[in-house]
Amino acid sequence: MPHPKALSVDDITACCDPDQFHFETTAELDSLDRIIGQERAIESIRFGIGVKNNGYNLFVLGPPGVGKSTAINQHLADKATAAETPNDWCYVNNFQDETKPVLLSLPTGRGQTLRRDMAQLIEDLQSAIPTAFDSEEYKARAQLIQSELQTCEENAFRSLNKEATEHSINIYQTPGQFSFVPSKNGEDIPPQAFEKMDKSKREKYEEATAHLQKKLQDILQNEIPKWRKEAREKFRKLNQKITEETVSLPIANLLSRYTDLPKVIHYLNAVQKNIIENTRDFLKQEPPAQMPQAEPEVLYRFEVNLILDHAETQGVPVIHEEHPSYGNLIGRIEHNAYMGALTTNFTLIKPGALHKANGGYLILDARRLLMQPYAWEGLKQALYSDEIRIQSLEQVMSLGSAATLEPETMPLDIKIILLGDRLLYYLLHARDPDFAELFKVPADFEESLDRSPENDQLYARLIATIVEKHQLLPFDKYAVAAVIQQSMRLVADTAKLSTHMRSISDLLIEASHWASEAQRPHVIQDDIHKAVTYQVERVDRVRDRMTEAILRNAVLIDTDGDQVGQVNGLAVYSMGSFSFGKPSRITATTRLGDGRLIDIARETKMGGPTHTKGVFILQSFMGARYGQSHALAFHGSLSFEQSYGGIDGDSASMAELCALLSSLSDIPIKQSLAITGSVNQLGQAQVIGGVNEKVEGFYDICQARGLTGTQGAIIPRGNIKNLVLREDVMESVREGKFHIYPMDTVDEAITLLTGVAAGERNTRGQYPKDSVNGKVQRRLKHFADLRNNHRQTKSATQKAKKPTDE
Repeated sequence: MPHPKALSVDDITACCDPDQFHFETTAELDSLDRIIGQERAIESIRFGIGVKNNGYNLFVLGPPGVGKSTAINQHLADKATAAETPNDWCYVNNFQDETKPVLLSLPTGRGQTLRRDMAQLIEDLQSAIPTAFDSEEYKARAQLIQSELQTCEENAFRSLNKEATEHSINIYQTPGQFSFVPSKNGEDIPPQAFEKMDKSKREKYEEATAHLQKKLQDILQNEIPKWRKEAREKFRKLNQKITEETVSLPIANLLSRYTDLPKVIHYLNAVQKNIIENTRDFLKQEPPAQMPQAEPEVLYRFEVNLILDHAETQGVPVIHEEHPSYGNLIGRIEHNAYMGALTTNFTLIKPGALHKANGGYLILDARRLLMQPYAWEGLKQALYSDEIRIQSLEQVMSLGSAATLEPETMPLDIKIILLGDRLLYYLLHARDPDFAELFKVPADFEESLDRSPENDQLYARLIATIVEKHQLLPFDKYAVAAVIQQSMRLVADTAKLSTHMRSISDLLIEASHWASEAQRPHVIQDDIHKAVTYQVERVDRVRDRMTEAILRNAVLIDTDGDQVGQVNGLAVYSMGSFSFGKPSRITATTRLGDGRLIDIARETKMGGPTHTKGVFILQSFMGARYGQSHALAFHGSLSFEQSYGGIDGDSASMAELCALLSSLSDIPIKQSLAITGSVNQLGQAQVIGGVNEKVEGFYDICQARGLTGTQGAIIPRGNIKNLVLREDVMESVREGKFHIYPMDTVDEAITLLTGVAAGERNTRGQYPKDSVNGKVQRRLKHFADLRNNHRQTKSATQKAKKPTDE
């Protein structure tokens, strides 16, 4: 088997050539008017918006920063503007049941008109009605009714006085009571004289007095209340007639303006009837001298609560709700405090995002929506019923006791667009049966696009577009090439470009800042490199502390020498948006045993399932390669040394296998090399993630200790296309101070690590004596022989101890 060769710079480099660009700076480029690299998602958005049937709402999925919101906004901008503007909506009072406000739909712009007309009507009537009631005609007719009442009362009392005179009795009225006194010739008879009169005369006076008292009682309790009631009815009819005469003309004028809206006509007729029945509300009254709190305004019932006004809207609304709570979505009913109680009315109905976006599009963040209590359920209920029912959470949960309303529901015609990540989409699809019914159109955004000369040119225009949007300094073509190079690194693929626009925008903004600091007219390549460097320096404190621990030998990592059963593995650590690599010492020990392979991390419950799977694959590989002629009779253990946290992933399985083979063969491993990659049961190397960070992590340790020209990293051959390394690493590779070796199999890996050929099996199933595989094979055969000898000896001993028959 030939010794694997290190990669040259030409094998690794996939740079962006600045000379392919036919411009000097991005100021010469036209802005990009479309989203690049998202054809599938854009087509899904176009389809979902175009379908009008129920349930065809959209879920736009992808990681934050890939341009989901931008794509939605760009696609909706023209479509929403060209559509027909929806109607205005308003709530008005229900004069038959004020707890159930009436919903009116009016053509665009006429909601404001109705509100102004009603406000003007009430303002006019507040002066017109008092004026009518202050007229001479009204006063005369009212005086006539009052005179008739007074005449009736006077006639009744006159008749009573006349009858009393006939019975020689004088009637006296004092505040709150009447007195009956016997008289003679019109003069009151003193009480002493009345007592001296004959009994028969006294009884006659007493009978007359009782009769008069009964008649007085009838006048006070029956006749006068009846006459006053009749007078009040006459006043009521008079007031209504005067009010009707005052109101009829203004109302008629209003009715003539809304003849095409039957529901508004019905409402105006109800307004007229209510004004006529409640004339006193328009008459100025002096407030009571002492009131604990101001009494609520009563004329609010004639207001128009215009909850949706599209007079200034062009096309259909596109609403982004940043805080999709239940109330902000469905709407809410507010309350006022009055004398210790909460009161409400239709003017306190507030629209939600569903109201504002009705007839158009509502864009929501799925995670924020699901975090709000009952918001998701409220949205689904509205979509299923095609109407918006305003209820407070207290009503929904049957917890509230305050007075509330039951507004008429609003018909719902809307397209919902949810923005979220892929995990959230798949969880909802799996766990919520309603989700698939209501959100039938997924729009999945890519995190990268294929790199090609055409796409390099488009990417340059994309950079120009971002520069123009944020008013940055123009970028020269070398800076553009550097941005494209960093874009490849973001996706760790030389054949791809990143579509994570947030990261690209941040890079452009920071590079422009450094160019401005240097007082340059445009951004150059060095500004890009400086921006990248400072982005890392702001967040690499943990990496520096870990590097320091290695360099001070607090964490043991060798970068030279040889050790049996010890190898440098490579791991990636993620701290927020920053990832970095560091070497980890992996050791393996072997001895005579029963074929078990112990993963110390798993035994201590520090290993994750993927890492455990990798160890099981090692065990299977060992049995398949070396256990064909005899059982494996070794006991092995694997450990990540000085690891105090959880371990997961299988990217160290190749390193673990090599450490195990080194221990069994007793061949030392070069500590100047580090290795990463997963392995399958056939011994083939498989690609892993974070290859750039891993290689650079080991390089940083070697560089800090001094590069010797023997150091390097071994990676799966399939990861070559993922190499987008820092310039200092590339320079060391170019100078031969650091090496990167590709591998396809474990045999290539162990050959590189030990400098000893792995060896190939011959036709008899044997490996060359001095090869790694040959030494492993002999060691395992030795273990198997020892175990068999031990078993034979034990069996013979047990037989010798059995009693013999005599």
